[in-house]
Amino acid sequence: MENQDTKFGFTKFAETWNGRLAMMGFVIGLATELLTGQGILTQIGLM
Repeated sequence: MENQDTKFGFTKFAETWNGRLAMMGFVIGLATELLTGQGILTQIGLM
């Protein structure tokens, strides 16, 4: 039998958290750019 309580792999639980963390990362990156006036590549020294 397959265990339905697994937290790893392509499960609804994992994909929900992946989406939430991606949205948080996007908002934090956008806020950082707005507050500093520099793009992310400039901030990390690639441009």
